[in-house]
Amino acid sequence: MSQHARRAGTVLAVLSGLAIGCGAPPAGGPAGGAQADFDVAEKSVRELGAALADGTVTAVGLVAAYLDRIEAFDQRGPALNAMIAVNPRAAEVAAELDAERAAGNVRGPLHGIPVVVKDNYDTADMPTTAGTLGLATSVPPDDSTQVRRLREAGAIILGKTNMHELARGITTVASFGGQTRNPYDPTRNPGGSSGGTGAAVGASFGAFGMGSDTCGSIRIPSAHHALAGLRGTRGLASGDGIVPLSLTQDIGGPLARTVRDLAYALDATVGPDPADETTRLSEGNVPDTYLTALNREGLSGARLGLVPAMFDEGDAGRPVREVIERAAEDMERLGATVVELEDLDPSELTGDASVIGQEFPFHLDAYLEATPGAHVRSLADFVSAGLYHGILEGGLARSLEVEELDTEDYRARLARRDEIRAAVTALLDDQELDALLYPTIRRTARPIGQPQPGSNCALSATSGLPAVTVPAGFADDDMPVGLELLGRAWAEPRLLELAYAYEQGTRHRRAPDFTPGLVTPPAPVPLVASVQADPGLRVDASFVLSPATRTVRYQIMGTEAIADQVLLVALHRRGPEDDAENGPVLRYLSRRAPSVNGSIDLTGPEMHALRQGRLYVAVHTTENLAGAVRIDLALP
Repeated sequence: MSQHARRAGTVLAVLSGLAIGCGAPPAGGPAGGAQADFDVAEKSVRELGAALADGTVTAVGLVAAYLDRIEAFDQRGPALNAMIAVNPRAAEVAAELDAERAAGNVRGPLHGIPVVVKDNYDTADMPTTAGTLGLATSVPPDDSTQVRRLREAGAIILGKTNMHELARGITTVASFGGQTRNPYDPTRNPGGSSGGTGAAVGASFGAFGMGSDTCGSIRIPSAHHALAGLRGTRGLASGDGIVPLSLTQDIGGPLARTVRDLAYALDATVGPDPADETTRLSEGNVPDTYLTALNREGLSGARLGLVPAMFDEGDAGRPVREVIERAAEDMERLGATVVELEDLDPSELTGDASVIGQEFPFHLDAYLEATPGAHVRSLADFVSAGLYHGILEGGLARSLEVEELDTEDYRARLARRDEIRAAVTALLDDQELDALLYPTIRRTARPIGQPQPGSNCALSATSGLPAVTVPAGFADDDMPVGLELLGRAWAEPRLLELAYAYEQGTRHRRAPDFTPGLVTPPAPVPLVASVQADPGLRVDASFVLSPATRTVRYQIMGTEAIADQVLLVALHRRGPEDDAENGPVLRYLSRRAPSVNGSIDLTGPEMHALRQGRLYVAVHTTENLAGAVRIDLALP
């Protein structure tokens, strides 16, 4: 980061800014001034702007509605823990923007739109903690460039999101921020390091969010939350005022529920900045608006290079591989030609190009020296005071062993980046490709506490070439999968065009079950229960799904007639093949019981099977071991 002049500032009283609501969804619907009939869940920037323009809602009402969602789901309900702080001035700022609108002054499409930012972006009115206890009270003297530009565009900084501490990981756990959970399955991690932003945007805590990407930290959380996310060409966006991990590899950028919303965010934030010398490279490479790139027919005539080496082979990688293979077929259906690049193995290119380990201690220390409000003044202070999470212990110890930055190995790694960029560009040119195509991460989000393997982050991060992630669908564990497109330098408009055409042609985005709308919460859903029974046996069955918890309440009546024969009443999943009739037992509902009623909470794989009509219940008896009763289940 270029160290811009830091104004001397007084450290604010921060406790009010750190407190966020906790508890169950508000009784009686939205509170705090939100217009009761306007639900912000899944609303796009364009939809929010239209509602503001026609008076359906005010900016004050939007702030209240998003805060209601944070209240309902961040510390209560699924307890996502995505937010480190909410902005205590958000409603005040919203009222000022409402007054501007009433006076006929609308700054642009982001006027009055609440957004969230990763807590490594400096904000002069809130602490910037980078998730770490060592910076819990650190209020920077001014905003980062991208935050300032968002405010100037009329966006409301609603709050700061949790992140993997100091951006050194991809599961989003931190000493100050704690563990963030994934709204698609709260037992799973949200990716990282911008996992709080991913979870917050996925759960509609804001219109979109800002993250940073050193090696996958925008793209991985986007993939894990069915979001679009962009890592731009090196130099596209200012790094001024973003707590650094590796300045030659860091870049800030947006995560959004739609590609169009990515374009709105980019229009407001990118371009040359005197405080960051690298952004001089963007001069002449930034369009007047990225919105002009949004073309539904953008895949027609496109050539894309599928990279098999970026898949995991074997059973562990199969779920993601199958989704991406279907995505490639969809792209061909939408007009693209997909070429398999069997000879390309990016890991051979990128192996000796990362400099995160060398740069981190020096770049972090420079940031701390330029931040008067920081309690710690160096990485060594973090370690000596124990103000960090144990998950970082080994990495921080290794960082402290780095004695100097300007070494022969460091210079060789920087030079290697130029070679990677040239090699990838030559490949794109030789094959006449618009972009490379591969999974953002080769495994879906793993359970909290487990390592998260499978990142494909390095090719974009080390080459400096842009890459966009877009939702590709859901794997058989019902978790989102992201598809990544990597292009030439400054090809962001073309990447957005390709991503938008794919998004519009497939519509894979689906809101998380665990964070539903608050205005009209989802009603219980009676499942379609198709009963087949042995001759002479009359069986009635009802199954009702509560979508927000994936709880199924069931009652099966009529089995009393064969009570002495019942061995087991079990939930099964038939195979994925169209002609598959039967499948394994997933769990039992009753054993030797004359009547069957109760409830179960479906797992992700079970919910995925239900969406596909592959769940059934069988009553296994001594007279008919295969099932005297079979009940096929489906969503209506």
